[in-house]
Amino acid sequence: MKLSMIASALGLALSSTTVIAVEPDVSALVNDRLDHITQMRRDFHQYPELSNREVKTAAKVAVELKKLGYTVQTGIAHTGVVGILDSGKPGPKLAIRADMDALPVAEEVDLPFASKAKGEYLGKETGVMHACGHDVHMATTLGVASALAATRDQWSGSVMMIFQPAEEGSPPGEEGGAPLMVKEGIFKDFKPDAIFGMHVTSTYPVGTVAVRPGGIMASSDTLRMVVHGRQTHGATPWRGIDPIVAAADIVMSAQTIVSRRLDLNKEPAVLTFGIFDAGQRFNIVPDTASLQGTLRTFDAGMRDQALAELRNLAEHVAKAHGASIDMQVPVEGNSNPVTYNDPALTARVIASMKSVLGNEGVLDAQRWTASEDFPHLGIGADAPSVYFFVGGTSKGVDTETAPANHSPRFFVDEGALRTATEAMLQASLDFLQPAR
Repeated sequence: MKLSMIASALGLALSSTTVIAVEPDVSALVNDRLDHITQMRRDFHQYPELSNREVKTAAKVAVELKKLGYTVQTGIAHTGVVGILDSGKPGPKLAIRADMDALPVAEEVDLPFASKAKGEYLGKETGVMHACGHDVHMATTLGVASALAATRDQWSGSVMMIFQPAEEGSPPGEEGGAPLMVKEGIFKDFKPDAIFGMHVTSTYPVGTVAVRPGGIMASSDTLRMVVHGRQTHGATPWRGIDPIVAAADIVMSAQTIVSRRLDLNKEPAVLTFGIFDAGQRFNIVPDTASLQGTLRTFDAGMRDQALAELRNLAEHVAKAHGASIDMQVPVEGNSNPVTYNDPALTARVIASMKSVLGNEGVLDAQRWTASEDFPHLGIGADAPSVYFFVGGTSKGVDTETAPANHSPRFFVDEGALRTATEAMLQASLDFLQPAR
């Protein structure tokens, strides 16, 4: 109940000198900006760029932030953009992060603003698509930036808007993403008291957000192995050492690490091989076979155990086949920590989001064994963080069968733009409100 309503109910008169704190109307602020947010999202979607190549995307972001009065720095971690806005009043410092890069995926969604962009990935031409919703993240975060600029006389402290490149991973041989932004000193002069981030997903219906305290997304480790055998003709395999058979044995035997070695009463874990590359001709046993995979965990002890078990197993299985093996388990610089939501801060954010979306609009998130480089920011800033999901699946569509993030058919209902902007804006304004 507002102060004027309380006074009226008590029969009290407010003097002409009484100062009444007017809280911003988040829904109205978002509604005034929704058309522009939608247009920005469509533009980002139509013209996506790959990791560490977000040159035009970053330029658009920088122009928007400058128009709003933010102090803007560009070229961080190759193409990253940071905008800072000070209310002019002492108070908390809040950082809000959006990721900018797209994926090497050819879009298969029939939209008037569908991507026709091309790029180069691993030396090959590929279609490029915002198949993970980063176009939504950028547009809604710019919407939040606009609303915060318009209401800067109604909140205290300062905000940092982080537009991060290469969340999907840097090209081979390059650094990038959140770790490089931290390494280049993004928090040297601005030390946030909290960091907020979000991700649109097909897992939840449009009009909802989902969040939970503690671990919400898994840690990730990239794995690479090269099994060395000895080339021979396929008609006489006994004259060589078959690295394909050895590598296949490693893939199959490694499945027992999660199913038989780890105590899954503690936390879930996933070990997956996504690349198996060997040979050039059907009737030649090659010299080598290459494997690449990923380990996902929520517990540091289980992660360490799984990596040690994998190294031991791979070495001995290769040896049993007469082969040898080179391993990067894990690949240095290709790991992400658990995305961890600070419990106290999460409780505050949930209350904020429920105040604008209603209780039914804020769901309890399930843990997701996907991973993010977002936690590098909180670790680098030594600040608590909260990361939440935004539902993007249209009403009436089964979230279990809707095309998932990274699919060429990934589709975001644009109703998610309002939900995401309202949720992030309300949480931000409440965090930045002066003490009462």
